[in-house]
Amino acid sequence: MKKQIKVAIDGPAGAGKSTIAKAVAQRLGIFYVDTGAMYRAIALKTLRSSIPIDREEEVGQMVQKTEIVLEHSEARRVFCDGKDVTVAIRNPEVSRAVSKIAAYPIVRERLVQLQRQEAERGAVIMDGRDIGTVVLPQADLKIFLTASPEERAYRRWLELRNSGKELSLAEVQHDMENRDKQDSEREVAPLVPAEDALILDTTGLSIEKIVDQIITLTAQL
Repeated sequence: MKKQIKVAIDGPAGAGKSTIAKAVAQRLGIFYVDTGAMYRAIALKTLRSSIPIDREEEVGQMVQKTEIVLEHSEARRVFCDGKDVTVAIRNPEVSRAVSKIAAYPIVRERLVQLQRQEAERGAVIMDGRDIGTVVLPQADLKIFLTASPEERAYRRWLELRNSGKELSLAEVQHDMENRDKQDSEREVAPLVPAEDALILDTTGLSIEKIVDQIITLTAQL
């Protein structure tokens, strides 16, 4: 395996990107960059401010003045302007707002810069929706994870329930379908597999099995 390996994992919500990326990072001893958390932090800050999320110019001005730091430890805490927002960014309200915020070119431009800076620090694995196509087009390994809509919704529903948030499975699936549509149809960096990405369907598969497959692939680099 290359010492300074760059691994890109993309895919829709609920495909298991974050869970799998974290596990692969731990197995390989490399840093996990949660790009989705960075976008969520911007969405959270917008919701907590007096700026309506549809005011693209104002959101853009805000993001230029926002500092986001990912803690390089097992806790993987997320800080926005010095405040720990690790838990708050997972709220359903943030999930509903993040796709709209992430579609703004000025927001993506700023966060892509920050994500590439992280990649320059050494061996990394990143997950998101445009890592292999935009952020790290020269990544050594590109994976596009997917799963059936029903399974993805169920996974997200379990995640929310385990964190104390009470939403019906139907609500979660509706929100996810809307987000999938927004992510796939946005003009800037839409959710699509990179041409050289390996597509892995995680439906019915254990996290361990998918992680093992990716570890095997990295050993071949």
